[in-house]
Amino acid sequence: MTIDTLLALAGFAFAAAWTPGPNNMMLAASGATFGWRATLGHALGVSLGFALMIFLIALGLGEVFQRSETLRIGLAWGGGAVMLWLAWRIATAGPARTGRRSRPLNFLEASAFQWINPKAWVMAIGAAATFASGAAPLREASVVAAVFLLAGLTGTQVWSGFGATLGRLLGDGWALRAFNVTMGVMLAASALWMVRDGMVGTGAP
Repeated sequence: MTIDTLLALAGFAFAAAWTPGPNNMMLAASGATFGWRATLGHALGVSLGFALMIFLIALGLGEVFQRSETLRIGLAWGGGAVMLWLAWRIATAGPARTGRRSRPLNFLEASAFQWINPKAWVMAIGAAATFASGAAPLREASVVAAVFLLAGLTGTQVWSGFGATLGRLLGDGWALRAFNVTMGVMLAASALWMVRDGMVGTGAP
């Protein structure tokens, strides 16, 4: 992998990790509701979970996914359903310090979510197809995964930190509830849009 290719990969990875999407909306909401420290497991789960996912896709799993229409359709609808459930969970969450029984996602839950997140599949397959030529599969997959891991570790901390800072400004009352409802609605809209427009290659209209 040349320096130019590596720089292009880094630009792609950081743009994907830092821009709004399901993971980052959930991290911002979690940071605002539960604080940065409590959201750390969620953030690490996103970063490490996606890095593992893109590593396996670059090794060849992405080709299996692209060939199976049933798998793509199942991901579109299953992932959309889970995202809608998470949107409801975010919209109805209360601050941890109020004693309500809501909690942030843990490391394993956030890692597992990557495998049913349609945007994660799109980004991973796009990155693998663009930056892994297949000439040295293990080395290329490792490089792509390492770059996305670095981008993810920084991006997730920025979004959860942003949420935590915002949460201190919003307090425990109606402003925080309004923010959580807004994040929940945005996540739900993102889920419906992904399913409707076939962002995982289902060919849906």
